[in-house]
Amino acid sequence: MTVTDPRQMNTTFAHAFNSRSLKALLALYEPDAVLRAATGDRDLAGIDAFTAELQGLLRVPGTMTSLNRFCLRHGDLALLSADWKIIDGAGAVVASGSSAELVRRQADGTWLYVIDHPTGARPASR
Repeated sequence: MTVTDPRQMNTTFAHAFNSRSLKALLALYEPDAVLRAATGDRDLAGIDAFTAELQGLLRVPGTMTSLNRFCLRHGDLALLSADWKIIDGAGAVVASGSSAELVRRQADGTWLYVIDHPTGARPASR
């Protein structure tokens, strides 16, 4: 899954989650990106450091949706925010929040996460 428009990042992340593909999730990040841990008290720098965090996310049951709140672009950078939720098979919300992310355009024209704070705009609820 490649992203050629920064406004596609959050929906692409949701598609990767829904496919339960760790490889697809990791492919959305720069190698030295920073991810805020789900506990919200530490930042994980580099794909090796946050692979386990994303593996844990993939164990959350349900289907994710993600709707952009905004995309503010300046050259090769874009600041994003999205409202996301994970809904189980019975229609109950398992988790939700509002994200804050910084993405950067790569040399090949694709966009990748540089900083990802899944609940940076609003804490997650369960």
